[in-house]
Amino acid sequence: MAGSEAGPEAQPPLRLGRFRLPSTRPLVMGVLNVTPDSFSDGGVHLSRAAAIRQARCLVGQGADIIDIGGESTRPGAEPVPTEQELERVLPVLEAVTGELDVPVSVDTSKPAVMTAAAASGAALINDVYALRAPGALAAAADSGLPVCLMHMQGEPRTMQRDPRYRDVVDEVNAFLMARVRACEQAGIPRARLLLDPGFGFGKSLNHNYTLLGRLDAVCALGPPVLVGMSRKSMLGGVTGRPVDGRLAAGLAAAVCAVERGARIVRTHDVAPTVDALRVAGAAMAAAQGAPITGQEKQ
Repeated sequence: MAGSEAGPEAQPPLRLGRFRLPSTRPLVMGVLNVTPDSFSDGGVHLSRAAAIRQARCLVGQGADIIDIGGESTRPGAEPVPTEQELERVLPVLEAVTGELDVPVSVDTSKPAVMTAAAASGAALINDVYALRAPGALAAAADSGLPVCLMHMQGEPRTMQRDPRYRDVVDEVNAFLMARVRACEQAGIPRARLLLDPGFGFGKSLNHNYTLLGRLDAVCALGPPVLVGMSRKSMLGGVTGRPVDGRLAAGLAAAVCAVERGARIVRTHDVAPTVDALRVAGAAMAAAQGAPITGQEKQ
């Protein structure tokens, strides 16, 4: 997300592999699904050539990070065998990292995929299970890569069947900190960790908006926070719009998140998200007295 200035408090640059990403503005992660059944873009980028074209497009639109996923985690999704996930992810990962100078995240929960992705140039492991699969902690530790730990109640196949919490923010925070401690005990330092509260993963509509409204409490845990709300049912739940009509709602949610401290916004809609966060970042910076320089001639 090239361009505009500052977010709230000064934070260190975000290190993803060999990349150092700025802390002066929110970052945008572009979604690249190579699955036939993702809820929003399943099957669209399955071929290697189509995936590379989309990766170029995401970077051209201003994506700071590309997130490649080879297994759908939509509600009701069935698990994918390891070999099939490797066949989907690795050719695209190798092509993208070979052509584009951008950090690439791999969205996986499988230790074998983590290990292969690290060897093929990945800069981040993005795990919806927060390294709870057998062998995942060791694989992530050995990879040397940063890891994003996400909260999910249940599993994708069953997670939206009547999720319940006493206090969703407290329970999400407790889970995330328990996983941080597990990572530290496995040899993954806190400096390599990011957190994701898991919007839409085992949460009702009210749970999702409580988390969004109180996201500053998640950000206060310390590690950088990544959020993903793009096109999700939580947006349709308050707007009544179908998946392809949720752009405006997704932009509003992204702005709410960065205003509460989120560092990275994961989205299918990179260009409009970059613009929305550029405006939000400029307002946040100006509120602290930073000068704002324009990019467009009158």
